[in-house]
Amino acid sequence: MCINQIFELSMVLDSKRFHQVFKHAYNKDGHMENREGEYVDQSLEEKGIMVVYRDSPYKKKIKLIVNIGRLLNGCEFDADKVTRKLNKRIGEYFGFKYKLGDFILSGMRLVMDINVGTHDVVLAYLKVLRRISRVKGFSPVSYECFEDVDSFCLDGNSNGIEFMIYDLEGLYRKQFKEGDIGRKRFKELVKESEGILRTEVWLAKTKAVRAYAKGEDIFSQIINLSEKRQDIFLEIFVRIIPFGDFYKKGNAEEIIRREIKDVRLRRRMLRLVELIPEKKSLYLAQRAMEYRNMEKVVEAFAKINLSPVTISKRHEMKYLRSLYSYFL
Repeated sequence: MCINQIFELSMVLDSKRFHQVFKHAYNKDGHMENREGEYVDQSLEEKGIMVVYRDSPYKKKIKLIVNIGRLLNGCEFDADKVTRKLNKRIGEYFGFKYKLGDFILSGMRLVMDINVGTHDVVLAYLKVLRRISRVKGFSPVSYECFEDVDSFCLDGNSNGIEFMIYDLEGLYRKQFKEGDIGRKRFKELVKESEGILRTEVWLAKTKAVRAYAKGEDIFSQIINLSEKRQDIFLEIFVRIIPFGDFYKKGNAEEIIRREIKDVRLRRRMLRLVELIPEKKSLYLAQRAMEYRNMEKVVEAFAKINLSPVTISKRHEMKYLRSLYSYFL
């Protein structure tokens, strides 16, 4: 599994110090993009760092968005090297008045590209994944950046975690249409993104970061999260995406009847397959069953490599491999 990390580092300053830093950066670059009240300095973007200045009346904040893949420039991942390189880049940018230790780790994004082959298959997966709708602890959410882009997004109800899986090629087409990408770069990106389902897990709030990161200082937190990135990604992915291949409802029922010998378990599995499209939610279907040992039912589906979420009869695709099969 190849998982890229994007860290969000934050530092709050008083008004005087904030404007001193902002003025120095603005004079050095000569231009900053204004995005809804935030000023974005992209002068270090090629080195994997984007600096965001938020000049709010209530709080003056500087955020660093750090793309680890770009920071390492294709080199083999090394957590210690990440912190050393990041500390150096931050020191140079701020004239060595501020360093990595002056920031807090306020967020982390884990990004994985799943190559399912073609754009049509990407869209087919998203159609069936949206039938999951809601799972325990997460509710469906819409993001403006995915307007007119096929996607399935969930927001943790109170855990500070966000999950999204989307059509990467479709996102690039939207950005090109809105003028955010030039024609030449757009052609390159479309070629690279064909057949890619991009999946992102966000620890979007400080409390989510603290729930997973060990260590008091930012250096040890970055190293700890880097070492656990695959485990964190899979833990959240498993809570949302069921194991198993996707079939039409009739075919799924045939497999259950053929493979499951326990009469009561078979009846419960068939009932869950029936309820999901009826309730339009995996979570609501499980609740409607009023069965305490739902984990046993879920495990039974996984053992026969069958997803309880089925492909709509209106869709042309009759079968889709388990997304977990692409992780091997």
